[in-house]
Amino acid sequence: MLMALGMFVFQTRSVPYQQLRRTTQWRHPSQSRVGDRPAHQFVGPGDDSISLSGTLLPEFTGGRVDLDEIRDMADQGQAWPLVEGTGKQYGLWVITRVDETSSTFFRDGAAAKIEFTLQLEHVDDARTDLIGSLTTSAVARLAGAYA
Repeated sequence: MLMALGMFVFQTRSVPYQQLRRTTQWRHPSQSRVGDRPAHQFVGPGDDSISLSGTLLPEFTGGRVDLDEIRDMADQGQAWPLVEGTGKQYGLWVITRVDETSSTFFRDGAAAKIEFTLQLEHVDDARTDLIGSLTTSAVARLAGAYA
């Protein structure tokens, strides 16, 4: 297991990302002063985002179905715990963007190569009311399977 977002597990057979990029910001607003440089004040943490990107080869790894499962999670608008395979806990994260580029197609139009990027944003870990429901995501997957 590389990482888990809620109950979705990133692994070599599902969605193996090849790059993890994390950007963390802190807020230091400034106040203009006459005859001097602006004064800055630390007011706390800012945005914290993670970008996961990689290439899927559906014959060997996950494919469009796995990316659609991530989209179903994002459609709920809920936060999900993010845990690295090492056991490191990152807190609660929401899915804000999924980019997908398909290329190298088979005769039936199915992609042999899918490049993807997932954008995650850290939310307030104390907001447990934002945590996604396993039941909701399972029902959404079942509903999609039988539609």
